[in-house]
Amino acid sequence: MSNPKDIGHLMHLYLDEIDPGKGTEAPEFLIKASAHLLNQKGGRNWVPIIVRETSEDCYELIGNSFIYAVAEEAGLERVWCVIADDSQETAEISQILAGETIPKINLSKASRDEIKAALEYLIEQPSSPIKSIQLATATNRIDEAPRQYWKTFDPITNLKCGITKGKKLDALKQIFYLEPQPLPDVITDISLLQAMTTTDLKAMAKKRGISGISKMKKDDLVAALSQSP
Repeated sequence: MSNPKDIGHLMHLYLDEIDPGKGTEAPEFLIKASAHLLNQKGGRNWVPIIVRETSEDCYELIGNSFIYAVAEEAGLERVWCVIADDSQETAEISQILAGETIPKINLSKASRDEIKAALEYLIEQPSSPIKSIQLATATNRIDEAPRQYWKTFDPITNLKCGITKGKKLDALKQIFYLEPQPLPDVITDISLLQAMTTTDLKAMAKKRGISGISKMKKDDLVAALSQSP
């Protein structure tokens, strides 16, 4: 547990007091070259690493793992650190701000601009599986879909926006997550109904007391549910 008095403070800690955790995935060349320059330029890490205290004089690295690796390669005895609290939220935001983790946005509530920016980011990645999709088309169709009720990303494959199951759909999971709202008991909007899964449609039909559900196909369910109760 971090000492409350130390949280937010800059401290010069011994490197061997810090558990680096899983470390960095940075190429060895970058680590060695940076360590060489660090030694040439005074041996001080002007960009601190982020740690939390786990016990007395024991710390865990939660952000800027590349800088830790460079300091270790450079043979530094001590490094400058910012002491953080021990919450998971702090660790998560530290890794995001350090560029070590990709931030995700809630697709259930995301604005059109957020969806567009996220898709554009994915399209621009090397070897992106969604590089060939039309950005404007995909953005509009996802934005207009009833995504507030989605429990999985599968409905996206029915939007005819170039995103199919497999690698393309998996790519979206790198930047989006879902927090679905409960389905209303009564939905009659055909466009909303058509975007839902057959399983969800059957569940809604059952709640409304519609008979013959087991024999109904999706189009039949949509037609039945679109009628006012």
